[in-house]
Amino acid sequence: MHASSGSVAHKRPDRPAVRPGAIGAGVLVFLLMKQGGTPEKRLTSEKAGRFTESVIREMTRQAMLHGAINLAQGFPDFEAPDAIKQAARQAIADGVNQYAITWGAKGLRDAIAGRMRATQGLAVDPETEITVCCGSTEAMIASLMAVADPGDEIVIFEPFYENYGPDAIHSCARPRFVRLRPPADADGDWAFDERELRAAFGARTKAIILNTPNNPTGKVFTRDELELVRDLCLEHDALAITDEIYEHILYDGREHVSMARLDGMRDRTITINGMSKTYSVTGWRVGWAVAPPAITDAIRKVHDFLTVGAPAPLQEAGAAALALPRDYYLRLAEGYGARRDRLLPALRGAGFKAYVPRGAYYIMTGIDAFGFADDVGFARHLVRDLGVAVVPGSSFYSHPADGAQQVRFAFCKRDSTLDDAASRLRRLRPGAPGAPG
Repeated sequence: MHASSGSVAHKRPDRPAVRPGAIGAGVLVFLLMKQGGTPEKRLTSEKAGRFTESVIREMTRQAMLHGAINLAQGFPDFEAPDAIKQAARQAIADGVNQYAITWGAKGLRDAIAGRMRATQGLAVDPETEITVCCGSTEAMIASLMAVADPGDEIVIFEPFYENYGPDAIHSCARPRFVRLRPPADADGDWAFDERELRAAFGARTKAIILNTPNNPTGKVFTRDELELVRDLCLEHDALAITDEIYEHILYDGREHVSMARLDGMRDRTITINGMSKTYSVTGWRVGWAVAPPAITDAIRKVHDFLTVGAPAPLQEAGAAALALPRDYYLRLAEGYGARRDRLLPALRGAGFKAYVPRGAYYIMTGIDAFGFADDVGFARHLVRDLGVAVVPGSSFYSHPADGAQQVRFAFCKRDSTLDDAASRLRRLRPGAPGAPG
């Protein structure tokens, strides 16, 4: 079986669906023809017509509109560590309020290098191999724009974090998708077919995006799986762009292995990370890309003309965050593990087929038991009628129908928030659409 490929477009609540690839350039010109037959100048790009706004952020807006509990977007409803907040306040008070060096304040770059050496045993030069960006989101698009040319192909595992498909399109590359399949037993692990992955690589493959621990599935790629990806990258002279934003949020004894650690990958890996998830500061927008010098030089040029630089005082706080002791990271994982184990049985008790995440802080679920035609209608019912916001599963797939019986929950919330959501979800009645008990 061959991996699917194509553009990305998803359904949003209360908005008509756009099928991937349904609107091509020729069709758009036809639609914009005047009665006299002369084509009008298009005022928006063809690229922008190939995807929607973020479904995840839309569900946050829906949660606010309906006063619902937001288990959609992955931001905590609890505070960041006091030491980090104090470091940010102190930096502002000390006058760190002007541009930092475009590719990142030296103190933060040094701290990133130190952290990678401590956790992954990687020696990174902070002067030539690190670019600080406005969050890992900008680090990803800056990296793709720095390495991809029109006609290049980017391999992406799906379900995927919704930015990756549009990022490939923005960089003028063609995404090729490889399916991660849920386990037959909900306590098992998501897996891919090696033949599909091999088929996705070819002469035009420029890179593969690898997110581990994975959003939305919670999959933690094993060393054997990573070595297979490594072998394909070497065989096809491709890069690995790894999103490791959840590296410290692991459960059940799983290990995070950075692709750059594997033999042969140090000089062909772009490692992306950031502060948002590890330090509960998703609104600060401080992330980074670590790459070999030649690739870093290209990323820095793109980054410079995208955003100039990340917030200077928050970079100073980032250096303080990365200096937190090992105990902080242990408590972080333990706390999220307890939240996972709090929400998981509640979801199963309410009738969801809830797959156990091994990392990150999301639970993907099957909704077949509830009798809804699709995930969008079900998500609309939850947010409006029960007061719980989730993300429709279709937003994580290149073809929305593939996720039409899935939704994602985020459990980066206080115990009281999760308990309140669980109480509301108990009103669901399997097999009876739109009929809470």
